[in-house]
Amino acid sequence: MSTIYLMLLWHQHQPFYKDLVEDRYDMPWARLHALKDYFGMAAELRAFPEVHVTINLVPSLIAQLQDYGRGDAREESFDLAFKPVTELTSAERERLLHYAFQLNHENLLYRYPRFRELYEKAKPWELGSRLAGAFSDTELRDLQVLSQLAWFDELWLESVPDLKRLVAKGRGFSREDKALLRTKEIEIINAVLEEHRIGQDEGRLEISTSPFYHPILPLLCDNAVALESHAGVPLPHKRFRHPEDARAQLRSARELYRQVLGRDVRGLWPSEGSVSEEMLRLAAEEDFHWTASDEGVLSRSIGISLRRRSDGTMEGGSELYRPHTVETRSGPIGIFFRDHEISDLIGFVYAPVDPVQAAGSLLERIRQAGRSTGSRPAVVSVILDGENCWEFYRRNGRPFLRAFYGMLAADSEIRAVTASEALELAEHGRISHLVPGSWINANFDVWIGAEEDNRAWDLLSDAREFFAANASRKGLDPEKLRLAQEELFIAEGSDWNWWYGPEHSTENDEEFDQLYRKHLSNVYGLLGASPPDELAVPLKRPHGEPLNVPPAGQIEPVIDGNVSNYFEWLGAGVYRPAVRSDAMHGSPPALDMVYYGYGQSAFFLRLDLNRDSVQAHPEVDLRIAVEGAQTVRVSVRTSGGKLISSECWLADASGAPKGTGGDAIALAFERVFELRADFGVLGVAPGQHLRFQISVWAGAIPLQAVPQEGWLSLMPAEEEIGW
Repeated sequence: MSTIYLMLLWHQHQPFYKDLVEDRYDMPWARLHALKDYFGMAAELRAFPEVHVTINLVPSLIAQLQDYGRGDAREESFDLAFKPVTELTSAERERLLHYAFQLNHENLLYRYPRFRELYEKAKPWELGSRLAGAFSDTELRDLQVLSQLAWFDELWLESVPDLKRLVAKGRGFSREDKALLRTKEIEIINAVLEEHRIGQDEGRLEISTSPFYHPILPLLCDNAVALESHAGVPLPHKRFRHPEDARAQLRSARELYRQVLGRDVRGLWPSEGSVSEEMLRLAAEEDFHWTASDEGVLSRSIGISLRRRSDGTMEGGSELYRPHTVETRSGPIGIFFRDHEISDLIGFVYAPVDPVQAAGSLLERIRQAGRSTGSRPAVVSVILDGENCWEFYRRNGRPFLRAFYGMLAADSEIRAVTASEALELAEHGRISHLVPGSWINANFDVWIGAEEDNRAWDLLSDAREFFAANASRKGLDPEKLRLAQEELFIAEGSDWNWWYGPEHSTENDEEFDQLYRKHLSNVYGLLGASPPDELAVPLKRPHGEPLNVPPAGQIEPVIDGNVSNYFEWLGAGVYRPAVRSDAMHGSPPALDMVYYGYGQSAFFLRLDLNRDSVQAHPEVDLRIAVEGAQTVRVSVRTSGGKLISSECWLADASGAPKGTGGDAIALAFERVFELRADFGVLGVAPGQHLRFQISVWAGAIPLQAVPQEGWLSLMPAEEEIGW
């Protein structure tokens, strides 16, 4: 067998949470992930010098680490965690309780019995003054310590005696314990960048970068490029075309890299794997040697089908498993395309699996993929988020990583190399025209097209035009002008539009929305003007009105009743019922969200149930009708939020049963309800409509109908279905 080169890239990124004008961090996630992830992800490789890995550090993350490392960063949750309990006001106690439990419960919170005890005490209460008053000073002090200790890196918890002592102590923490913990937080944060520099200098790591504030470069260059990857996508009213901003974000990334890591950067992970020919030209002109994206972009660019065979090899793998070269007007640049499925196995599948079994499975999947190229050496690119998945793994994923790296180091067939090493070792393919896209459905729909997204782009355009019109005005304070431009560049980041639109939501939606509008407001204020009134209006749509967004691409979710893969429903249509109008008899809605879409051969449906509403009734019946040329009906009965029975049948025009769907219909209900109905059983042909409706019943009482207006519809595109 020829050698298989594994190009493994971990992408480390958090949004820029700091308000430059107020000099304060609005959210804590850069600091908390610095405690939990970044140091260990680099330091674990010390024990495996044969395993070479690429780690991408986004410049805006580096800047935040430097800020926190100085020990004087201002952030509310950080301040509340270390302020003397006796000095906390009632409002501050409420905020402490608000922040303390925002972490993975199963793997981070529950491993500390005292932390779980405090959480259980908080659960029956509404957040507010009654809850704050229910906790003693001793309990709040324990909560302060444990809410921080739960985020600490496994390597530090295993090796630092003072931290091992705190873990063993478990409760009854003192002011001295808190002071020690704060000191250790700063030590970890300061160790992050130094550990990466050491790994780089020793040749174990290659550090790549991204545009400074993580913008979607193709959309900065020209947001109308979204039409090429998704014809007909709604665009903002104003066209945003500022390749000069894209260049500035690339150039400032190079400068910070040189300052922190002491050498010139070679690789660019473009935010969200988003590429276009114009941004590649800029990257080549700024002396980047390689970049990367997703297999979907490769498939569309060279017109090949990528399908995994039963033996694990890939149809089209001879192209996927090698780097390519794109010739731009500024010169050539190399580009890797990640194996989407293998990357997602780490991110979303292996977390609950035994670490050694998962590591062995991953290694075998890489081996099978590499055999797709026959006698030619293969480069299998595995690229994914290097931080957010680990809280779903036992012990923050360290046993899994150690097992996997150990197996890699001992393997004679697979060699783990950095991106630059792979670029030199492998034969390159050629791409004559690159179709723009990202690593999500090979388009930009997550960041543009939805009403909220487009409104955000228009507000950004307004601020950009205001800056251009006023930047050269006489008498401006140079420092305020610099800060205004930084605030504009921050607002160009991808993270704001990640949360706008129907695809994603978080309990911090309000904070993200407010921070985005604050950055834009600061542009006006720093240049001596009053921000427009419209920046006072939230962009994130309240859940009071129904929302329906049609599917953007194919999906192939696993029907297991769980969101086992974060990306498995990306590309699905989304229907969010109106909170008030869909709730019958004054009760809360039973259905929070409906996801629907199609794959190569089937229709898929996911229902996110409101647990409080479902558990309020002894039994709940979900009734689903899916109509193509034939009608499939499904009845699912639940009790206490658990599945107790289900029926599926083919129905005649009156709804009466006329047969079963057999294996052509699959369903599961655990945390969510999921359904697959093969197109064959529905009698659907390419271009034909399919429609469906859902109702929720408690006995003979209808709780909710979705949609109230009758049916939701789906028309699979003929060219996208494998018939």
